[in-house]
Amino acid sequence: MSERNILVVVHAHRDDTVAAAERIYRALTAAGARCVVSADDLRDLREVAGNPVMLDDFRVLGEQVAVDDVELAIVLGGDGTILRAAELVRGRAAPILGINMGHVGFLAESERDDMDEAVRRVIAGEYTVEERLALSVRVKNRAGETIYETWALNEATVEKASRERMLEVVIEIDGRPLSSFGCDGVVLSTPTGSTAYNFSAGGPVIWPTVQAISVVPLSAHALFARPLVIDPSSSVAIEVLQRNHGTGVLWCDGRRSHDLPPGARVIVRRSAQPVRLARLHTALFTDRLVNKFQLPVDGWRGAEPTTSAIPTIKDAPA
Repeated sequence: MSERNILVVVHAHRDDTVAAAERIYRALTAAGARCVVSADDLRDLREVAGNPVMLDDFRVLGEQVAVDDVELAIVLGGDGTILRAAELVRGRAAPILGINMGHVGFLAESERDDMDEAVRRVIAGEYTVEERLALSVRVKNRAGETIYETWALNEATVEKASRERMLEVVIEIDGRPLSSFGCDGVVLSTPTGSTAYNFSAGGPVIWPTVQAISVVPLSAHALFARPLVIDPSSSVAIEVLQRNHGTGVLWCDGRRSHDLPPGARVIVRRSAQPVRLARLHTALFTDRLVNKFQLPVDGWRGAEPTTSAIPTIKDAPA
């Protein structure tokens, strides 16, 4: 039987995540699995933790273990670390299991107190895989040539590069112009990212099971600049108008950026490659919202009885 390779992605600049990495290592090796880390994480772990023996047993992703040979990625950190893990396994079969070591940790499946149980269930294969919509992002120049391509799990944002100037843009949906205005930027979000930048910008929270793309203008000087929710098969283009005196910048998941000169065109579509998340629980998204945002639910009287609990004419007593 071949060895099982589990990728461990760590926010290595915190003592608690280094200690968590050691716990994960011991649990996985005891179960006969092999710990794999990226070269960057291994370097950071050595800087923070010195050179404990366990680090000598880690295998380096892309050098000693191919990405295609990774069964699953366990992430120790917050949502930013999960986004980094998504980059490492992009386009591969390995799902991502997040163990929240941060604050809100909306993408994480488990909290740090549940770490040992999470590892046990991973080894036993007791998880389901949920595919999340991702965005394909292309930038074209004035000649129509593609000059940059990337993707996003949370959002792609076109923003002004200069604080003192507005960014003049025109929004296009499915090849037709919708509106032009000056603004601070435009956020194009997935349902997964609807609780991130999109949420802060006043966009709608979209349930993960809903397939849609949200378009939210930022501080737009316009009569019509409301958030939009569009079909995932639609194409959205943001053009940086030629009359701009400054430049814009594209940010994807807050991790990858590209400068946008006047005349640049950013085209966003649904990606053919979703992001795969491992799930240990079947909690409803409503409960996740309440727990993560500490929403008040005082006064709730309980769910209404389902129709199956109401006697039908046939079942009713004579």
